Amino acid sequence: MHSTSRGITRRWALGAVALSLLTASVMAPRAWADDANTTGLAVTPSEVTVGQLHSATGTMAISETGSIQAERLAIEQINAQGGVLGRQIKIIQEDGASDWPTFAEKARKLLVNDKVATVFGCWTSASRKAVLPVFEQQNGLLYYPTFYEGLEQSKNVIYTGQEATQQILASLDWIAKTKGAKSFYLIGSDYIWPRTSMKIARKHIENVLHGEVVGEDYYPLGNTQFGSLINKVKLKKPDVVFAAVVGGSNVAFYKQLKAAGVTSAKQTLLTLSVTEDELLGIGGENMAGFYASMKYFQSLDNPNNQAFVAAFKAKYGPNAVIGDVTQAAYLGPWLWKAAVEKAGSFDVDKVVAASPGIELKTAPEGYVKIHENHHLWSKTRIGEVQPDGQFKVVYESDLIEPNPFPKGYQ
Repeated sequence: MHSTSRGITRRWALGAVALSLLTASVMAPRAWADDANTTGLAVTPSEVTVGQLHSATGTMAISETGSIQAERLAIEQINAQGGVLGRQIKIIQEDGASDWPTFAEKARKLLVNDKVATVFGCWTSASRKAVLPVFEQQNGLLYYPTFYEGLEQSKNVIYTGQEATQQILASLDWIAKTKGAKSFYLIGSDYIWPRTSMKIARKHIENVLHGEVVGEDYYPLGNTQFGSLINKVKLKKPDVVFAAVVGGSNVAFYKQLKAAGVTSAKQTLLTLSVTEDELLGIGGENMAGFYASMKYFQSLDNPNNQAFVAAFKAKYGPNAVIGDVTQAAYLGPWLWKAAVEKAGSFDVDKVVAASPGIELKTAPEGYVKIHENHHLWSKTRIGEVQPDGQFKVVYESDLIEPNPFPKGYQ
């Protein structure tokens, strides 16, 4: 894809900037663990094999491609600085194909047949729920990058995205305060994450904000017909449309909203599921002025993020964009490397035991730390969609402690 030597030189230069920042925080003293290659995992004196399990095809590919790219960038950077415990990381990639039984089948293949040391993967909660029993039965380790509904904690999963209290509750508080919102219309794709998220949102709206839910609708993954829903929204006139539509359906949903005259000039909308990745397909002009609640936006102005964006664009092209889940996926290999080197072993039990307390000061989002509950301390940010497909950050919280089992919301 890149044929000129000038382009190659530039990419290495940009990558070096990112590496210099990342190395400072997560490099542990180089060690050769005596038991590192006696764990029954795919570990040799020179190589360690990991798995990637995302949807490279199907309706979720629009969202998951960025995760695949970010994990590969992180692994490439880690290998360039010497790998993990002196070993280069080898990747076996499998395609979940936006199909939950396929995710479970591929997870079993990676853990049982390939004996990978860890897996970076999944996006939807449906795919995570499908593979979770496999990881627990086989004692595998999954780094899961997507913001999700919470109400889960597993020894075998490190959750690098946000859970509900960090994304949903904080964003509802913000929109109620800044917009005086009292009535809400809840919309989502029809599977576990949107339904559970909206259950949590409804309880918060009714019991804490003392507002009203005037409508609630769900549509199958891949749905492209939203005309009747849009008519209901126009009839109900909610203060806020609170949306959790995922994957390719977003393109149809927001283009149809715009065509029906439902724009930010007339309707406040807050989404939990549109990042820069989805905006590539939707077009910023079709969502301008609407809001998204995330912990990361590509537009964040800090040295960590500037280095990350530069390295990402150098590898994947100047028009590449980076969304919230893409950034959270990038954290996975770095957090795994830090835990392995702290443990001095690739053994899953030892890596898991070493994980709580690990912090990454070089995260593009700024700073993260692994909590004992396997989630990350992080900030909530609200971004306003710009016509160019980027977000203007209009609100940023303090660091929020993860709480996957909030009282009163289960």
